Amino acid sequence: MILKVYTSLLLLFLVNSVWTRTVRQVYDDLGLDHWSHYTSECPQECFCPPSFPNALYCDNKGLKEIPPIPARIWYLYLQNNQIETLSEKPFMNATHLRWINLNKNKITNGGIESGVLSKLKRLLYLFLEDNELEEVPAPLPVGLEQLRLARNKISRIPDGVFSHLENLTMLDLHQNSLLDSALQSDTFQGLNNLMQLNIAKNSLKKMPLSIPANTLQLFLDNNSIEVIPDNYFSAIPKVTFLRLNYNKLSDDGIPPNGFNVSSILDLQLSHNQLTKIPPINAHLEHLHLDHNKIKNVNGTQICPVSIALEEDYGHYGNIPRLRYLRLDGNEIQPPIPLDIMICFRLLQAVVI
Repeated sequence: MILKVYTSLLLLFLVNSVWTRTVRQVYDDLGLDHWSHYTSECPQECFCPPSFPNALYCDNKGLKEIPPIPARIWYLYLQNNQIETLSEKPFMNATHLRWINLNKNKITNGGIESGVLSKLKRLLYLFLEDNELEEVPAPLPVGLEQLRLARNKISRIPDGVFSHLENLTMLDLHQNSLLDSALQSDTFQGLNNLMQLNIAKNSLKKMPLSIPANTLQLFLDNNSIEVIPDNYFSAIPKVTFLRLNYNKLSDDGIPPNGFNVSSILDLQLSHNQLTKIPPINAHLEHLHLDHNKIKNVNGTQICPVSIALEEDYGHYGNIPRLRYLRLDGNEIQPPIPLDIMICFRLLQAVVI
């Protein structure tokens, strides 16, 4: 018992010593004059960590407006407050901002002062999730790399709002109020480096027009999409992850070889109205078809290469690469057909 007490005291002493040295080191490095200035310019509603002088934490403070942001700040955390407006005044000196998190506030489009965002020339990440926006705010900083607008009330995307965002790699618009009419042929024009586009949980009935050609991840879950147009994916030849779960796709809504696309590695079609497995490409690695209306599976028919040509399997490039197949929630009775295993020799998991 005495040994345990001594051990605990020793650990406490060591922790306190390390913490004291760390704070003392920061204090010494900054210098007395710099330290005084550093603490005095920190808004009293917020927290300025000594070990992270470029960050300002104003989250979960019940704020209704943004305090003045010091010039040194790169990372600004304002989530979980009651902020309704974005005005230019708090950002007058904040010319180095790279990251702003304004999730879970009460910001409306009317509360955003004209031009306030576009003047943040160095901003790379803008988070405005869980607010009360009714349209994508504009204009936006031209250097932006990530824009997160999930769980708002967005039903409109202003013309040309993305036209100058050549550095944007991620656009998240999921769980808003977008209709097909909001997505025109030029809506995403200018997003030449976009890699992830999330439009899940909206009110789309059609596949969106003119997806940027470099898109790798396209998320369209929880809409009401019924049809995949012919050659739709030829315009986005790099798409790798495609999610269409919880839509209204039927066999008639999928053109022949609609998903037979060599770039797609992960295809999710769960909770639709399919009665058969659509043709797939030999490069596909993950296929989700659970909770459809599929009654049986014929491995010979769905195999992307001929099962009869067994000698071709000697070279890895000829083997279908499917590793994960999910079929539960359909009307399929086990066991798994043998021809499925013969075709997809790299399968590691089948859920049925």
